[in-house]
Order: sequence, then structure tokens, then C-alpha cells
Amino acid sequence: MEKQKKQILNENLRPLLFKFSIPSITGMVIIALYNFVDTLFVGRAVGPDAIAGLTIVLPVIIFIVAIGLLTGVGAASMASRSLGKGDKVTAIIAGGNSFILNTIFNIVTIIPIYLFSEEILRFLGASIEVLPYARDYLEVMLLGFLFLSFSINGSSLIRAEGKPRASMYEMILGAVSNIILDYFFVIVFGWGVKGAAIATVISHIISTIYFVAFFMSSKSIFKIKLNMFRINKSISREILSLGVSSFLMQMVGSVAFLLFIRIVRQYGGDVYVTITGIGIRIIDLVFMPILGISQGFAPIVGFNYGAKFYSRVKKVLGEAFIWTTIIAAIGFVIMVIFPESLIRIFTSDINVIEKGTGPLRIIAILAPLWSVPILGSTFFQAIGKARPALFITLSRDLFFFIPAVLILPLFFNLTGVWVSWPFTDFCCFLVTTIFLIREIKIMNRNIEIEKGKLA
Repeated sequence: MEKQKKQILNENLRPLLFKFSIPSITGMVIIALYNFVDTLFVGRAVGPDAIAGLTIVLPVIIFIVAIGLLTGVGAASMASRSLGKGDKVTAIIAGGNSFILNTIFNIVTIIPIYLFSEEILRFLGASIEVLPYARDYLEVMLLGFLFLSFSINGSSLIRAEGKPRASMYEMILGAVSNIILDYFFVIVFGWGVKGAAIATVISHIISTIYFVAFFMSSKSIFKIKLNMFRINKSISREILSLGVSSFLMQMVGSVAFLLFIRIVRQYGGDVYVTITGIGIRIIDLVFMPILGISQGFAPIVGFNYGAKFYSRVKKVLGEAFIWTTIIAAIGFVIMVIFPESLIRIFTSDINVIEKGTGPLRIIAILAPLWSVPILGSTFFQAIGKARPALFITLSRDLFFFIPAVLILPLFFNLTGVWVSWPFTDFCCFLVTTIFLIREIKIMNRNIEIEKGKLA
């Protein structure tokens, strides 16, 4: 652990950022790919309505992901800062408490979803044609939700102790398993949407088995022992306070996506719900590398901030912005120039292809700005400042996207629904920039104070 700490606190930041980010990027891209392939197999083997069915279930899946992030991100922030200070005990207790909280929240969530699954799907906007596909997918996915949440929690803790490569292996293992099983269950066996769900559940179980094995090995500080699974009220409160911004981001995102789907269906019908599902999978391939870099730079920021190396914190933040902006710009070019080719990957339905090119171009028009809110929120979580992270997170969907989705269609009909995306991107960019400038000024003052102490 001391070797890892010295590396994070002393090595050249650009190679260090790549070293920590490449495993996360690889893992996140593979996750995006297996969602991509999941939808591709279903779209090709079953049809556009099946894609719409998977899209309808997305808000529920986002909700489960939110639980994993609530406990995982909060515990990871505590762990990385504690390890930066040399406090190994607090880091271990935070890891144990995160899994206790995760289990409680999942049980409380999954039971009501199971009891009222059909009512929930109808509320989410499932039409008579789409409901059977959505129901088939959700009923199977319920069996794997706890493992999905556990794998997110475990992956966050593995990265927090400075082992991004191990976190990457977990994600790769689950994703590759899902892709292989998808092919057999959906294409070879012809199980359709249920086959895709079964493949996904098995892949989450495999990921969970991996991180448990890793924590039980000599490579991890989070040795699985009974004494780490005792609730510590102060540590649990801090985990929740730090993770709540990620949780609320996903929760509000779930509500926003639910609203978006309902309005898309109101103005355009099921064909545009299918287009939305395809668009989300394409956008994920841009977002996931950006998230990978943000995950990689978080422990670097946490360690250096905890050690009061503010100049290194500023430098790694700048490096992260450069590379994530490049990724977002590449995504912008591909989505704006080749939208028809991208949609053809998922379906040969001419109606979906012709109607989908315009919306994809509109949604991607400000893609070069996508990285700023993601990195900004992660940055504030990593330095233990929950309020700015929470505000940045909430502002996207709660203050900008939801009002835009409700208001713009009143004036521009279906076009207004798509325009709500770039409108939100621009507003989030401005808000995050203001918070970051203020925090950089604070760090600059701290740098001057530290210089004064050494003089």
C-alpha cells in the first residue's frame, strides 16, 4: 500500500492518469459494448418493439445502479482519502459498511418492484405492443439486481485502494460473459428478450464472485472479516453524504428519462421510443470512456488532496479535461456525420432509420461539452465536498433537463423533445465551470499558505 501511495503522490501525472484510467476506460467501454450488443441482438432477432421494451425498463435499472453508486462512491471517497492520510482502519470499516447499506437498500427496493412490476411498466409508458417485452425483461432482471448493485459497489472500492486494473478485470469478465451468453441465449436458442435478461443476470453474478475473491486475496486491503461488517454510524453517515450526489444524479436521471420516454411516446409513438433506446446505446459509447477517465482520476485527486498536494490536484484535473474533451469531440463528429450508419447496426427497419437520423444529430450537437459536468461532479466527490457535487449533479436533470422536456415540446412539438438535450448540456457546462473556478481559487490560496509555512 505504501508503494501505491508514493506512486500516486509523486509520479508524473499524465502517465499516472493513463495508468489509472486505461483499465477503467477499458472496463467502461466493454460495459457499454455489452449493452450495445444486448440491444443489437434483441433488435436483430426480435424487432424494434423489443428494443422499445428494453428502453422502458431502463429507469428501473438506473434506480438499482443508483443504490450501488450511493454506497460505492461514498465509501470509495472515504477510503482513498483515508489511505492518503495513512488511515487504513477507517478505509476498511467504510468498505464493510458500504455493503451492509447496499444490502438493506436493495431489499427494500426489489420487493416492491417485484410485487407491482406490471403497474410500474405501464406507468413507465409501456404500450400494449411493448409491454410483453418489457415484462419479460424486468421479471428476469429482478433476480440479478442485487448482484448488479454489489458489483458496482465492489468495483468502486477496488479503484479506491489504487487497483484500477483489478477493477477492469471485474468489468471485462462480466461484460464478455454477457456478450457470449447473449449470442447463445438470444440468437442460437431463440429465447428473445428473456434470453438477453438471463445473460445479463449471470454476468452480474460472475462479476460479484470475482470481486469477493479479490477481497479475500492478499492483493486487497479489504480482507473480508466479520468485524468490518459492523455498522459505524458516523462512517455510514459520511458514506451516504458523499455518495448521495451520485445517487441523486441517477435517481433524478431515472425520473428524467421516464418523463422523456413518456413525452417521446406522446408526440411520436413507439417508433421514437425505439429510436431513443438506440440513441442511448450509441451515446453510452461516448460517455463510458469519459466516465472511465473520471473514475481513474478520482483516487489520484483524493490521495493528493488528502496529502495537501494542491498543485498536483490542479494538474491532474487539467489533464483529465484535455483527454475527456478529445473523446467527446470524436463522438460528436461520428454521431453528426454518420447517424444513419449507426442506427443500421441495430435494425434494418426503414421507418426507424429514416426517423432516427435527425434526433441523433440534434442530441449530439453539443457533445464536446459532455465531459465538464461529469469530471466536475467526480472532482468534488473525490475531495470530500458533497454539496457542490450534489448541486452539479442535480442541476443537470432537475433544474434544466426536466423543465426543458416539459416546456420546449409545447412550442416545437417532437423537435423540442430532442432540443432539450443540447439546451441541458450548455446550462450544465456553465454551472460546473463556475463551481470549478471558485474551487481552483481556494486551492490557489491554500498553495500560497503552504508556501508561507515552508518559507
